[in-house]
Amino acid sequence: MNSKYYKSYLIISFTVLSLASCVTKKYERPAVNSGDLYRENSGSDTTTIADLPWKTLFADTKLQALIQQGLIENLDLKQAIERIKIAEATLQQNRAALLPSLSGDLSVTDAKQSRAALNFPAGININTETQTYKAQLSTSWEADIWGRISSAKRSAYASLLQTDAAKRAVQTQLIANIANNYYSLLTLDKQLAITEQTIKIRQSDVETMKSLKEGAVVNGAAVVQSEANLYAAQVTIPDLRRTIRETENALSILLGKGPGSIDRSSLDQQIAYSNLQTGVSAQLLQNRPDVQVAEFAFRAAFENKNVAKASFYPALTLTANGGLSSLTLKNFFDNSIFYNLIGGLTQPIFNKGQNKARLKTAEAQQQQAFYSFQQSLLVGGQEVSNALFAYQTAAEKETTRAKQILSLTKAVDFTKELLRYSSATNYTDVLTSEQSLLNAQLSSTNDRLQKLQAIVNLYKALGGGWKNN
Repeated sequence: MNSKYYKSYLIISFTVLSLASCVTKKYERPAVNSGDLYRENSGSDTTTIADLPWKTLFADTKLQALIQQGLIENLDLKQAIERIKIAEATLQQNRAALLPSLSGDLSVTDAKQSRAALNFPAGININTETQTYKAQLSTSWEADIWGRISSAKRSAYASLLQTDAAKRAVQTQLIANIANNYYSLLTLDKQLAITEQTIKIRQSDVETMKSLKEGAVVNGAAVVQSEANLYAAQVTIPDLRRTIRETENALSILLGKGPGSIDRSSLDQQIAYSNLQTGVSAQLLQNRPDVQVAEFAFRAAFENKNVAKASFYPALTLTANGGLSSLTLKNFFDNSIFYNLIGGLTQPIFNKGQNKARLKTAEAQQQQAFYSFQQSLLVGGQEVSNALFAYQTAAEKETTRAKQILSLTKAVDFTKELLRYSSATNYTDVLTSEQSLLNAQLSSTNDRLQKLQAIVNLYKALGGGWKNN
């Protein structure tokens, strides 16, 4: 190539690239406040339970088996995987847009003209019917001068990353839902066991009251009160069993199977993970899939804005077609070559404001995506703070509740003894102390549930559940 033309080519290329860089911008993560999202001061330690595999956080082997089944069979997770496939196909399509198109055409055309329309002079006999045989290849290529096609490709890539992050978000939510439902089921089992044990005690109380009545220690009112106290406990059993059944069914759906029983251990066997390190709030950007979803959505909107801006500039398109064409099949390969080569610039001049509307829409969508990104970080910080405080309050209640149950147990024993040997009390005092004891015992299981679920929710809030599975 002549050096003069080579230099000219370089100058033109550099000029085009410079102009393109003015039209489309390179993506940079937006400036967001990610360093002060926790209400609690986490310090500078970056160790976080979000980096733990879920099998480490949940020591119960039966819960581990349920989570593993859910990760394989859950239908929401399967749908998320299919959405990734759709995004991958879209990305491949946008990548292919940088390449020229190529199509082939093989045709036979039979045409007949009207002799009257041709107005031939008398005596001239010309064949007005012809056959044309054609075989051709056509190609078209748009030069990506302003980066429109490249921006569209990058937008598709951001959408792919977004669907992958969304799949991970579904996974973290799924693990949390399975664990929370599992702990709810164990709590209901424990409450059912406490209530059944209380019923046995109250059945014994009824027999005791009947004996005391025969000994003239109490009257008939105490007997019927003890029976009513027994029925009050018995009537809660059907609702507990119904709630257990509904929780089993809900958990079955998470596992991708029809309603059925759930293999489980007991609430007393659960060992709560205690080293609840949260790291620093800036780590939510890397750990929380929903935050990543929001950022990739912003990134896609940013590239879509580049596409909208590039639409204002001319498009350079090269088209070519060539092949063989003949009026007879016999001479198809003899001197029948044809070709066309066209290069053209298309500059939008007036298209009813479509480009302006497209750009305004893209700018608004980008700003909307930015706000959503900010919101996802704020929500993440809120969830971490809520889960931490829920854990702390549950731990406080456990300590106080144990003292309450101990005192109420003694109160029940004392009032029963007084009822046997003294007239200083009546069965109403026994009823009150027994009901208070039952309520405290049931509340203690809820305290335990709150503590276990707070750990699950903190793990999810920090972005745990998708690493090292």
